[in-house]
Amino acid sequence: MFIPTVGPIVGHTTTDHARIFLRGDHDNSPAFAGVRYRHLGATTWSKGHFVQLKAYRDMSDVIVLNGLQPATTYEYQAGWFTPLHPGHTLEILGELTLRWPGKIYRFRTPSRQAGTPRAYIVGSCRYLRITGSVALLPGLGDRTFAGINRIVAKADPPIDAVLMTGDQVYLDDLNIIAPDRTYKDILFKYRTAFSQPHISQLMSGTPTYMVLDDHEIEDNWPANRNRDDAILYANAMHAYGLYQASHSPAHELSSDGTRREPLKRYWYSFAHGDVGWFVTDSRTQRNLSSDNRRILDEEQEHSLLDWLVNSPARVKFVVTSVLFYPDARHDDGDAWQAFAQQRLRLLETIRRRRIRNVIFVSGDIHGSLTCRLRHSQDTGFEVHTIVSSPFYNSKLLPFAKATDFVLSEPMARTDDGDYHYELTSKVISQDNFAQLHVTAQSVQVTFHNRDAIALQRVGIDLH
Repeated sequence: MFIPTVGPIVGHTTTDHARIFLRGDHDNSPAFAGVRYRHLGATTWSKGHFVQLKAYRDMSDVIVLNGLQPATTYEYQAGWFTPLHPGHTLEILGELTLRWPGKIYRFRTPSRQAGTPRAYIVGSCRYLRITGSVALLPGLGDRTFAGINRIVAKADPPIDAVLMTGDQVYLDDLNIIAPDRTYKDILFKYRTAFSQPHISQLMSGTPTYMVLDDHEIEDNWPANRNRDDAILYANAMHAYGLYQASHSPAHELSSDGTRREPLKRYWYSFAHGDVGWFVTDSRTQRNLSSDNRRILDEEQEHSLLDWLVNSPARVKFVVTSVLFYPDARHDDGDAWQAFAQQRLRLLETIRRRRIRNVIFVSGDIHGSLTCRLRHSQDTGFEVHTIVSSPFYNSKLLPFAKATDFVLSEPMARTDDGDYHYELTSKVISQDNFAQLHVTAQSVQVTFHNRDAIALQRVGIDLH
């Protein structure tokens, strides 16, 4: 067996199952990928779990490991191969004697206990320019993931998941000269971005959750969409489905433990004990018409509101790739401030239903901060936001700074009072990522630079 050409990537992981993405290759022969695992400390491997790789999936797929135990560390091996006999099928692969790659990876299932401290890594926007099928200085961006790996190695409590909140790839890095539009070029960018050594190490051992933003398609999508972009969108979303959505909770499991196809939506939710996450798709279902302007489609908005009201989670993180607030002085129509009515509907539900400990998490702006939202006539209302961006910025793009935001005026006015916010941190204007530590009393946010040196710590009290 050969080592994966991309991956393995540990995706959605629960107390009893994990999803492993990997890619092989092919030379016009049937190809298969396999994973086997064992408890840490055990000497006997499980039987192999195999899937046949298909060219229409770029020779990639996801293997679901079922029947796991909570709060348990597992070792696993992963690889791909072409059988000597072309007639081999999935049913008889378990009978073959295979020489597995020597590399052993580890992942950990979460505890199901409420009140257990949780930890996460959050970040977005990893710029990687590829020109003429050559990545330009890829180690500069991968350096941030080396820093994250150092945090993961010593984290206590262990990191439960990495949340990548958009722009994991930049298909439009040369948008004026030569943007990636063909399916072949887009796939090459994903393979290159996800196979750099440090990000590959991170994703092979820590459950990784992703959501798309505009650069997975085109800058400020769909506002900048034109009549020639239908093929671009189809190619970009098919690649996103393979490399980012395939190992996420967006794919429900069938009764036999396999993923359901086809994928029906890109938003999803998951939970670790009493810490819940709702990851929105704030990009592909926008309605820009004046009479029903919305950043989330109706089905998604209703599902998010239902989750906010009815989820038993004590802490509720809502991921949105673009900024929920604070509002920018220059409104380019891309963030939530351009969809003010829908944003106000969410906030009014949170306030009127007395929903506590709601934290919006986003990226996009190439700057990091925390911010608190309050209501002038409702002292019990409080919502926070955590913004973490970028993993790595292009030298051609600016960083955000505090003067970019409107900080002295109410964000929204209603008959019942005004919503107003205040920064609770400095605005970090350099490559960085966030580490979240959730306890019974608070969410501690630590922003680190790309070498894992702490830049700022902020505490968000829980109620």
